[in-house]
Amino acid sequence: MPVEQRHSDSDSDPFERELSAALHHAGADFDTDRAALAAAGTVRGRRLRQRRRAAVLGGAAGVALVGVGGALAVSWDGPSSPARPPAAASSTPEAASSAAAGRDVTSDDMIRTLEKLLPKGTFGKAQGRGVDKNEPLVDPYAQVVYDDGHGAAAVSVAVNRVLPGGYDARQATRCPDKVYIPYDSCVTSHLPDASVVTVMKGYEYPDRRVDTRLWTANLVSPDGHHVTVSEWNAAAEKDAPISREQPPLSAARLKVLAAAKEWREVVDAIPEDPRQTQEPPANVEGDGKGIEQTLVSLIPTSVKVVGRAKGDDDGQFTYVVVDDGHGRSLVQINVQPDMSDVANQLFGAGSETLPDGTRVAEHKAPGEKGVAGVVMWTADTMREDGFRVVISAFNADTQHSSPTRTAPALTMKQLRAIALSPRWRS
Repeated sequence: MPVEQRHSDSDSDPFERELSAALHHAGADFDTDRAALAAAGTVRGRRLRQRRRAAVLGGAAGVALVGVGGALAVSWDGPSSPARPPAAASSTPEAASSAAAGRDVTSDDMIRTLEKLLPKGTFGKAQGRGVDKNEPLVDPYAQVVYDDGHGAAAVSVAVNRVLPGGYDARQATRCPDKVYIPYDSCVTSHLPDASVVTVMKGYEYPDRRVDTRLWTANLVSPDGHHVTVSEWNAAAEKDAPISREQPPLSAARLKVLAAAKEWREVVDAIPEDPRQTQEPPANVEGDGKGIEQTLVSLIPTSVKVVGRAKGDDDGQFTYVVVDDGHGRSLVQINVQPDMSDVANQLFGAGSETLPDGTRVAEHKAPGEKGVAGVVMWTADTMREDGFRVVISAFNADTQHSSPTRTAPALTMKQLRAIALSPRWRS
């Protein structure tokens, strides 16, 4: 996947050089507690997303990762260094987590922390949510309208946990596929403490019908802290006029904001949820390449495959781009086991049941991204045991680009035949 190339030190501004030095310093401090990191890395994630309920998954936005260990404090207006040495480690990671989980974090705490960590400016329209010990799956967040003197901009932060090394953590470190999410640049870098940070400069509206820019830094640490910082060049995510050419924080400053230790402390305060401490079932993450190979084998020989997924999608999902000589067409597919609990939601009026008990629904609708003229044809199938195959085709080569043809390259009959193929059982 294309990513923005990093500049040499001679091209970077003083703040970026300062950031680099501070991160290296934090990494050096972190070396003193490698044992704690190794132990923390074994802690299970508590907050795996219920992504399998999505009808057809698109690209996931990249996320940035922050470090654990050394304290990092970088000034916004001049040279800086870590403000204080890292706090002494608790006797065990479990003890530290237990102590942190005992403290309250209110919505006001989240808002005050975000305002404190932003450069000097004015603030308004603040909203947030703290840690709710009765709702451990509800993510804490804060959002403010921030003005540095060059125009109002919405800035938000949200935190949660992910399973170290799990699907959500890996997706957080990847730049999205441009077939689903267009962007100007996406850079993934590794911090000295083994955290990963991805900064993406993209847009609120994939079709660019309004030029609202959305820049994000997503952070995941080795022990599962996940921090997402987002900023816009308008006072709200949607339905607000453009107030400045670009969002207020540079990529380097976004990274610093995401890496602030305060957010990791909030994550540590989120109570353990016993429902989210186990590894996902083996069938949650399938073989994406196997799905792609099966899909390609089922596409009619009269249609040529001219594009494939970039390898960063869910193991249950993939896509190809095909062309029958009359224009490129996106085809995407989900293969999902054990979906019986949502069968009645997916197969209502207008669906049919085949003699073997398989349920089938066909849909012709506008594209998901609201691009004028784009259509989406879908064949959705579910076997009696809940094994679901759903395939969609578009009359465009991405979900956010203009139509390349009047109808998808695959007919509804062909989509239905692909979804019903017995080859998916393998």
